[in-house]
Amino acid sequence: MKKLVVLTGAGISAESGLQTFRDKGGLWEGYNIEDVATPEAWQRNPDLVQRFYNERRKGVLEAEPNAAHKALAALQKNFDVQIITQNIDDLHERAGSVNVLHLHGIITRSQSDFDPAVTYPIDGWEIKAADLCEYGLPLRPHVVWFGEAVPNLQIAAELCAEAAIFAVIGTKLAVYPAAGLIDYVPDDVIRYVIDLDIPYVRGGALVRKIEAPATVGVPVMVAELMDSNEQLQ
Repeated sequence: MKKLVVLTGAGISAESGLQTFRDKGGLWEGYNIEDVATPEAWQRNPDLVQRFYNERRKGVLEAEPNAAHKALAALQKNFDVQIITQNIDDLHERAGSVNVLHLHGIITRSQSDFDPAVTYPIDGWEIKAADLCEYGLPLRPHVVWFGEAVPNLQIAAELCAEAAIFAVIGTKLAVYPAAGLIDYVPDDVIRYVIDLDIPYVRGGALVRKIEAPATVGVPVMVAELMDSNEQLQ
């Protein structure tokens, strides 16, 4: 099966009711990014940061995968699908996608404040102050904050280099280092770009632009790919 590598961003989760990143005012759900999404914020006011992510986690658990998530999962029948997501929700997994790499962590897990490689599933939506890791230190959300390294970046780059088909869904390619992943995609690979505001993607005639929300654009892409796959058989 052809390898389809998909990079998803906030736009795909927004249609499930989740605001997964900052708006144009630099806010995330009414909070300044610097107050809730940096290591310094955690050191300064861990209660606020924990409360913020507990609220976001509750929203994630209440949300449901949408038509775009489900359409990508359906592609696994005919393609080797690898999803790389900038989102910290688990909607791709709940829609049925098997190979999902989270660049910025996943909110449904916690991690040790001492060793980020030590992570735990969260029972419910809340990390409590009394919840400690095996080192006896507080648990924090398993998310990559501004100013922290992106552990899965190299793995993602290697996957992009192996793509036979590449798709960018619901992201403006404005957040680095994730936006730089497209530079690893081979030059002769078709690139689907699905968003209401299409970002620039090099590739000329190989770029297939679908200017639509993810729930509309992804099924269009899936139908095209399935049709082309059947013609090749």
